[in-house]
Amino acid sequence: IATVGADIITQESDLKQCSLKFLLEEKKILFYHPCDVEKNEKIRNVGLCEAIVQFTRTFCPTKPAKSLHTQKNRQFFFEPEDNFWIVMVVRNPMIEKPNKDGKPPTIEYQEEEILDTVYGAVLRQCYSMYKLFNGTFGRAMEAGGVELLTQKLEKFFYRYLQTLHLQSCDLLDVFGGISFFPLDKMTYLKIQSFVNRVEESLSLVKYTAFLYNDQLIWSGLEQDDMRILYKYLTTSLFPRHSEPELAGRDSPLRPEVAGNLLHYGRFLTGPANLKDPEAKFRFPKIFVNKEDSYEELHLIVYKAMSAAACFMISASVELTREFCEQLDSLVGPQLTLLASDICEQFNINRRISGPDKEPQFKFIYFNHMNLAEKSTIHMRKTASVSLTSVHPDLMKILGDINCDFARVDEDEEIIVKAMTDYWVVGKKSDQRELYVILNQKNANLIEVNEEVKRLCATQFNNIFFLD
Repeated sequence: IATVGADIITQESDLKQCSLKFLLEEKKILFYHPCDVEKNEKIRNVGLCEAIVQFTRTFCPTKPAKSLHTQKNRQFFFEPEDNFWIVMVVRNPMIEKPNKDGKPPTIEYQEEEILDTVYGAVLRQCYSMYKLFNGTFGRAMEAGGVELLTQKLEKFFYRYLQTLHLQSCDLLDVFGGISFFPLDKMTYLKIQSFVNRVEESLSLVKYTAFLYNDQLIWSGLEQDDMRILYKYLTTSLFPRHSEPELAGRDSPLRPEVAGNLLHYGRFLTGPANLKDPEAKFRFPKIFVNKEDSYEELHLIVYKAMSAAACFMISASVELTREFCEQLDSLVGPQLTLLASDICEQFNINRRISGPDKEPQFKFIYFNHMNLAEKSTIHMRKTASVSLTSVHPDLMKILGDINCDFARVDEDEEIIVKAMTDYWVVGKKSDQRELYVILNQKNANLIEVNEEVKRLCATQFNNIFFLD
């Protein structure tokens, strides 16, 4: 991460000019990973990146370089704020080919295996996550200059980069969508009523979000803010506090009694134990968009069984033990009952729909309007691992189809026959995208098209796809 601006060289001797130039170049670097790289190499690398950006601007001033392809690496460029650049370098995959006559094996770099759209999205996501917890780079510069910004960058990215596993990144990172939990109307109304009661009783609460089983049900935040908060909750916070799934009201955990209600609620952020006299009532702060500015908020995440409620309160308010105890006694029993009701309703719906059968197709669906995503390809997707039920080559084809869709605004359909006899279908219609993988070795184009139509009719009966 570096600043890009004009260099100023004083009119002195060549040696002094060179020293000053060296110093200016070094000061442009705000954060560099890995940190043990020699200083001269850092300056050379950042200088090359700056030269590429400035050179490409001569061809199109409004659209600077986004990526650079070389034999060994792929470089990605992103300017999140004026004169601040984030550059990520990813090593291309390579394979060793043995040679005859005892010669060392030949290394062959697979330059086309890395998708610009996927890793460009990962780079933008890095900045969004930083901004969620720290605000903009400009805010830090105004508050404490370069020194404060450097400290914030080192503190955040030192931890965040350890959670970033690039080999697990795929099409879902491009979408950055939200998985919504399917609910019947009555249960949804119960949740809406719960949110309204809490916001009325605890007037300090400005925004609320409600999730069940890592899927979103309700949010009072703007879409872009909820998108990055959802990413943090589901890939970082929830996995750190995972607990066994609790079925209905029967649970092996010992409840706290609040009135006549069983109470399984606990804070995931803030105090681990309210009864501890040494408990600290500090909550993480987040920054959300507010018109042309931003708003700083305390983030309280409270969980009961598989239900989690996020309460956001202005950072200018000091949160006390009394407030946390009030929230715990109000939210804990209600959230426990709601979690139980949702679980029972979910189990009833599963019994009605019958046992899960292994379908002949797998799909990824994304809606650009409400950021809804659904995948039957991913068995598990966290920051550290992406378990998919299909071969990486098929995931690469999905990414290539997505790149083709991004080049045009019109609705379209693409059908690909893979080398492994799988069929891969991509449909784009009315800001929605559907990607289907079919395992039908002897099928022809017409049969594949009919199978996808049946999928759209059964899985997406209320969504219109152009034929």
